[in-house]
Amino acid sequence: MLRKVPSFIVLFFLSLTLQSQVNANDSAVRAFIPNFAYAFQLPGGDVADRYGFNSTIGGGAMYKSVKNVLISLDFNFIFGNKIHNADTIMRMVETQSGHVIDGNGTFALYALYERGYSLNFRIGKIFRVLSPNPNSGLMVMGGIGFLNHRMKIDNQHKTAPQISGDYAKGYDRLTGGLAFNEFIGYFFMGKSRIANFYAGFEFYQAFTKSLRDRVFDRVVYDESSKSYKVVGEDKNNYLDLFFGFKVAWMIPAYSRAPNKYYYH
Repeated sequence: MLRKVPSFIVLFFLSLTLQSQVNANDSAVRAFIPNFAYAFQLPGGDVADRYGFNSTIGGGAMYKSVKNVLISLDFNFIFGNKIHNADTIMRMVETQSGHVIDGNGTFALYALYERGYSLNFRIGKIFRVLSPNPNSGLMVMGGIGFLNHRMKIDNQHKTAPQISGDYAKGYDRLTGGLAFNEFIGYFFMGKSRIANFYAGFEFYQAFTKSLRDRVFDRVVYDESSKSYKVVGEDKNNYLDLFFGFKVAWMIPAYSRAPNKYYYH
């Protein structure tokens, strides 16, 4: 004998059925849109002196109104492996041949990477340009957030204490600050719940500074002692620019049916 199906399960599947009947090709809809994104970026400004190109992956949530106004919050992880001037940064712990001696008296195995993240609040609008339906078209957004980046020192097995743990923080050049961002591209939301995306060009302008108390690669040579001395915090202010191409996959959830009625 079949057991009675709980009412909340019936309501859940009924809501999915009703949502599946919404046709985004007919009229503009209000929607909550989780999304997952990838971007390829080129650096500019001061950050270009430290790193080469990088990538970002991330996700967020977007709200779209019936007027095609967009509001979003997103988080993106920055990663790359193009480090400029690595020998200069690591000169205090490297030998003349460019190696680091670990605690066992052998050459340490280590690699340097760019790492960071951005957290952004954005607002924008979809314009009916080349739009196959009322929910698609030219997408323009702008926002504000926080961005940071650092040089990650990956010392295999942590055998070199001079570049591990808290000591690594003296070389990683952790930098962060307020960031503005802009995006222009194309937004497509169709009848399918799967084939929804946006893609275009993204730009960042970050006003950053060092977030470390000690920056070991910022040293001065003391003539009296004939040795290098570590100076205090790097107090420079930087303008870090990023620009590149971004693409995102969206999973829209419609909050209401379109204004369309059927008469029989």
